[in-house]
Amino acid sequence: MTTPALSVDAVFRLARDLDCVGIEFRNDLERPLFDGKSPAAIKDLAAEHNVRILALAEVKAFNDAPETKTAKARALMQTAQACGAEGVALIPRMGDAPLDRAAQRDSLRHALAIYQPMLTDMNLIGFIEPLGFAASTLRHKDDAADVLADMGNPDCFKLVHDTFHHHLSGDTTFYPDLTGIVHISGISDPAPNVADMTDAHRILVDQDDRLGNIAQLQTLRAQGYAGPASFECFAPEIHAITDPSAALAGSITFITAQLTAKAA
Repeated sequence: MTTPALSVDAVFRLARDLDCVGIEFRNDLERPLFDGKSPAAIKDLAAEHNVRILALAEVKAFNDAPETKTAKARALMQTAQACGAEGVALIPRMGDAPLDRAAQRDSLRHALAIYQPMLTDMNLIGFIEPLGFAASTLRHKDDAADVLADMGNPDCFKLVHDTFHHHLSGDTTFYPDLTGIVHISGISDPAPNVADMTDAHRILVDQDDRLGNIAQLQTLRAQGYAGPASFECFAPEIHAITDPSAALAGSITFITAQLTAKAA
């Protein structure tokens, strides 16, 4: 999502050059998944550049009538399996108004019961990403964690800790043991209040970040999380960068320096 203008080959080269551990691919860009390359070709490129394919996104509105989405979900999972991806992203439906949290848990429980056998059979992880917007049908990580606990914490499900959505939701609890991946993005624009923050505000993390990315990453690390953190920037000005290597390198350097200083 951070580099939607780059070809698949260029994204692999960028990940290698920046010493990233992996890449997330998306099926909701204005282009075919993998630029039309076969999953087998993507698997070969990942091996060639020594990077992981962390996830394929997304099973959209996965918690809304999931029994009608099994074919699409299975197809994405099969693609993930064929390209060597570690899992698929499960993104909840955005509603028109806030939904009772008990209803959110019920719909999540129903959906996960349907997806669990497919993920288990294909040895994949379903990355559950609560969205912090007020009208999200799965807003809080606490609710997802409670449902997973009721299910016995199946190995095939992990949470996505998204620093933007964590900030929007007002969540205060971190779940390092349940977290499979962290999404990072910053907001430096001083104008929007929390209720008015949107994906279009999400840029690379810098010294003016309002989301507390450094504090969130520091807390996750202190509590034992050692997995990947993936840039997820939706802002048009980030998408317009022709050569994002320098900008990404700068943000990585800033984040690393801040975490190192805080740990000292």
